[in-house]
Amino acid sequence: MGRISVELVPRSEDGLREDLKTIQNSVEGVDVINIPDLLRLDIRSWEGAAIAQEYFPAVMPHIRAIDVDLTKPLAMRLELRRSGITEVLVIEGDPPQDMSHKFYPTVTTDVIQKFHQEMPEVKVYAGIDQYRGSMRQEMYRIQRKLQAGAVGFFTQPFFDLRFMEMYADMLEGQNVYWGVSPVMSERSQSYWELKNNVVFPKGFEPTLNWSIDFSRKALEFVKKRGANLYLMPIKSNLEAYLKGVLG
Repeated sequence: MGRISVELVPRSEDGLREDLKTIQNSVEGVDVINIPDLLRLDIRSWEGAAIAQEYFPAVMPHIRAIDVDLTKPLAMRLELRRSGITEVLVIEGDPPQDMSHKFYPTVTTDVIQKFHQEMPEVKVYAGIDQYRGSMRQEMYRIQRKLQAGAVGFFTQPFFDLRFMEMYADMLEGQNVYWGVSPVMSERSQSYWELKNNVVFPKGFEPTLNWSIDFSRKALEFVKKRGANLYLMPIKSNLEAYLKGVLG
């Protein structure tokens, strides 16, 4: 199969290092560390990725398109080159709750092209949101990102293998990281349903055991296709979830 990537939220440097050591010492098979960019945190994604690189050679910071001013050089360019980071994931990004943070009407295709112009050594991945609209609409967005220069994609978490199979047919030949994430409470389930338009399958349970069982099935799914798996654990069950999925 391809690579296994784990997303770690950089809430603090000490907390991030603790999570990295947990994975390094307790879990086998992890190839890439993804670091999201959350404005409520002090550590930006490329700073967290530089820390993660001390533990895993392959790291991938998330870059929010709406934070990028197209009239200026990429703000993170020097730090990415200093750290030797050669892969990024460009996402659209949600507008900040604190409106003192400036943002721009920049879209992902603009940022993908900007990376190719300013940092051609960097491989740029893009997101797939299978819950945003119809499959036809999402396929159009995927084609636009490919034309802009994306080398692969990361999906939102899947919770239904039948839905994964439909997208697998549509994405045949593409370099895809198939996302899975534990859902541990009814409150979390409601978040996915209301904010992200997820429809959970019959028999779904917001428990660690259900999440591990589904993620293991997703792992077999990607193995058969030579694809990649994108695990998005939560802090409270990081080790239990990853060990349950990866063995």
